[in-house]
Amino acid sequence: MTGLIYTAFYIFCGYLIIRFLLPRVRLLPRLWLGACLGVMLMMWMPALAAFAAGYTFSAHLLGMLASALLPPAAWLVRDQRALRGWEEADTRLGKSLLFTALPLTVLGAVLLWTHYLEPAADGSLHVGQSTYGDLNLHLSIITSMRNAAFPPDYSIYPGERLSYPFLTDSFATSFLFLGFSLRGAVLFTGSLMMLLVFSGYAILADRVMKRAGVVRLAVLLFFLNGGLGFLYAFDMTGVSLGTVGNNQLQMGTGLAERMRNILYGWYQAPANHAEFTTYNLRWSNVICDMLIPQRTILGGWCNLLPCLYLSLDTFGGKYFDSADGSMEENPSGIPARALVLLGIWAGALPMIHTHCFLALALASLGWMIYDMIRSRRGFASWLLYGSLAAVLALPQLLVWTFPQAAGSNHFLSFHFNWVNNSNSNGLRDGYLWFYIKNIGLPFLMILPALLKKDPVRRFLASGAFLIFLAAELVQFQPNEYDNNKLFYVWYMLCALIAADWGMEVYEKLKGLRGRAFIGAAACILFFASGTLSVAREAVSDYQIFSAQDVETAEYIEDHTNEHAVFISWTEHINPVSALAGRTVVCGPDLWLYYHGFSTWERHADITAFYSDPGGRRDILEKYGVDYIFVGSYERAQFGSLSDMDACYPLLFVSRNGEIRIYGTDGGI
Repeated sequence: MTGLIYTAFYIFCGYLIIRFLLPRVRLLPRLWLGACLGVMLMMWMPALAAFAAGYTFSAHLLGMLASALLPPAAWLVRDQRALRGWEEADTRLGKSLLFTALPLTVLGAVLLWTHYLEPAADGSLHVGQSTYGDLNLHLSIITSMRNAAFPPDYSIYPGERLSYPFLTDSFATSFLFLGFSLRGAVLFTGSLMMLLVFSGYAILADRVMKRAGVVRLAVLLFFLNGGLGFLYAFDMTGVSLGTVGNNQLQMGTGLAERMRNILYGWYQAPANHAEFTTYNLRWSNVICDMLIPQRTILGGWCNLLPCLYLSLDTFGGKYFDSADGSMEENPSGIPARALVLLGIWAGALPMIHTHCFLALALASLGWMIYDMIRSRRGFASWLLYGSLAAVLALPQLLVWTFPQAAGSNHFLSFHFNWVNNSNSNGLRDGYLWFYIKNIGLPFLMILPALLKKDPVRRFLASGAFLIFLAAELVQFQPNEYDNNKLFYVWYMLCALIAADWGMEVYEKLKGLRGRAFIGAAACILFFASGTLSVAREAVSDYQIFSAQDVETAEYIEDHTNEHAVFISWTEHINPVSALAGRTVVCGPDLWLYYHGFSTWERHADITAFYSDPGGRRDILEKYGVDYIFVGSYERAQFGSLSDMDACYPLLFVSRNGEIRIYGTDGGI
């Protein structure tokens, strides 16, 4: 109950701020903007207070106190125009939300339930296919942020500042302070953000396009994306063309056998296929491979979509039929309150999700160029928005982002054509064919849609394709695949264009016999790969932590200092860091390499210690180790480790004897 009151408090504060500053925004978008602003405040206000009080319960109380002052401040500078009530446009939008955002939110919540530490009867914890890897990183941040010094260090690489955007994860940490379990915290915050992302995209589409059919099609094109990869499973079904790990998508004869492979094989769904070089299918389904496992994207889009809405509403209103826009034109120019709010919100993005900040900056630059060419006025408004965002973003970039990027040679390099030119070794597919088969029919619809002199489509495209150009030519992080976090924002905008053109064509076919068949065939091409990907995630089930792991994590939480340091092997499934939130000498390269760190020295030290526990006490002193962890991964690497008993005091043995914890001079 405390957590619900806490959430309601922030969302109410967010709504009051929107209500006072933007009363001419329609009711449903106003409610959504208020909820999103409340989430942003829940992420940032405890963090700001943490600079003085650490990331503690006290910081959360200070954050609430400061947040309570924001609505009165907004009231002092309020827009005194009449508040818009329920309108016919809200009825149209409400139906679109009912038909799209609501079922997608239910789907997302169900997937979160089965993918975020679902308990089994034997006490083990289970996840889905897409959360078997990245979820552990997020859990380690969430659990280690409790009472952490601020700014925090990596709990899986102590001594280095946590520069990965952590505010979406610390958002869940807040609910640990409020009595939620770890599973409850990630489920509640994830479901809330799912609701705001799904509804937010529909609200954005409605603001720009205003037609219910276009809104609903755009939502489905974006969230059930997947491309044409499903056709491989239908090709030559009379003969088996592969085996496990080799042409596996076409393994087996008959469609039923191939469908079983898609549903139960490891990354065999045809959107993001495990054999990258075989079929070159890399256009991951948004729900399965982005929103569910990558919480920073979920939090990022929860804040990016309101910024896109305010940007398009503020600067694009004159192109989207401003006479019926959600914000009435100000005779003296663009409303300053909207610009200030937009600038502050945009400036808050870097430590929520840095790629979202970059994508918004690129889109805004493209829109500004288009606007300056078309109207040759309003530069001061763009300057105010951009300056505010830059002033607020720069400290975050200087404290967190730039030092990490500058400390590694893996960031910022020229790279053409994304993963189709992996490691710059040459194109695997023809340039256009790569995008046609990966993105599918919507990609083919974008170009003809832009041939029409439509100011709405061209304004959207001016921002979208600047994102595409940057993502196509520059690799922004060590993992080349991560540029998809930019490409998806491009597609977020272009799906609106494709949906608008698609519905226009479909309406022109009215009266043509076979129109329904054409529509059905198009839907198969649109959604088959994405639907198969979602179905695969829905049935996936993997044990990630055994009952002994859970037992061990509970012991660690109850009997060790929350800032204690453990030495363990670098396997990514680690109950010490993920479930108990304790610090480990070194986590896995699965994440650390792509965050710009070279871990070879720590790997060598860990290997040296476990190879000679009694003779290498110096390694424990080097890293300030308090406890030694011995589990199945350590034994798989170094044997039985039976000599550990003679060197260090045994503090804990799991019920099955598989896991042991030893003390050191610092831990006993």
